Amino acid sequence: MTFKVLVSDPLAKSAVAQMREAGLTVDEKTDLSIEQLKKEIANYDAIVVRSATKLRAEIIDAATNLKLIVRAGVGLDNIDVDYAKEKGINVRNTPAASSNSVAELALGHMISLARYISRGTVSVKGGKWEKKALKGIEIDGKTLGIVGIGRIGQSLAKKATALGMSVIAYDKFVDESPLPEIVKMVPFDRLLAESDFISLHIPFDPKVGAAIGKAEISKMKDGVRLLNCARGGVIDEGALAAALASGKVGGAALDVFAVEPPASDNPLLAQENVSFTPHIGASTVEAQGRVGAEAAATVIEFARSN
Repeated sequence: MTFKVLVSDPLAKSAVAQMREAGLTVDEKTDLSIEQLKKEIANYDAIVVRSATKLRAEIIDAATNLKLIVRAGVGLDNIDVDYAKEKGINVRNTPAASSNSVAELALGHMISLARYISRGTVSVKGGKWEKKALKGIEIDGKTLGIVGIGRIGQSLAKKATALGMSVIAYDKFVDESPLPEIVKMVPFDRLLAESDFISLHIPFDPKVGAAIGKAEISKMKDGVRLLNCARGGVIDEGALAAALASGKVGGAALDVFAVEPPASDNPLLAQENVSFTPHIGASTVEAQGRVGAEAAATVIEFARSN
């Protein structure tokens, strides 16, 4: 019997070809509505998604023949993982494929905050020449605090160290440093107090809420710069906007938001000392090639063993 795969979000063409060459039947049907997906999904053994397709309970209930969900990416927040597993559906992701791209984006945002690159671009385009106002800082010699020292956090730590930064980290699941020569593990409050830059690389847990809110910001250095290239909701956006306005936080960079795209009245959009990107951490040619290849290999291996 043919193993049928639905690709419901754009995937590298090479990955689709890889699955077809392995003898799988692959249909690419992107931009399906919820109702369309409910009708289609019963026809497939596996589905490959990125972040756009939401696999909630009502979709999973309709997936009467589904055996495998592959998230071509890291986060699984668009999938009801526990419910899928209750239904006997395997859920996999591609955790390593985009790590370097996300770490590079975080580093780029860090330099942008230090040297006002985003703000300077807007300023010059607006006909201004704010040379004196945009006096930045060097990142050499500064302390970077990384919250979440997984693959992305480790990649960022290596890059930051190469540029002369000292790196400390906190991870509630890790006690011993995975990179003892360059990363020192410290308690969360110490990281907040000692870091010049803080970069978040943790998932968002709706049961816990924001990892960084008003209380955490109050413990930070004056002028600290915050980065979130992880998941929206990890930082309380209202508290961050207030801290930016008061000067407590010297700058912030966000690739993700609690609501995407952010509403026009989001208070962060009114701040000058920010650097924004539209959730593009994994959006590089190289990362998408690796993500697609890993997703395809996962599907092929599963199909052959089941």
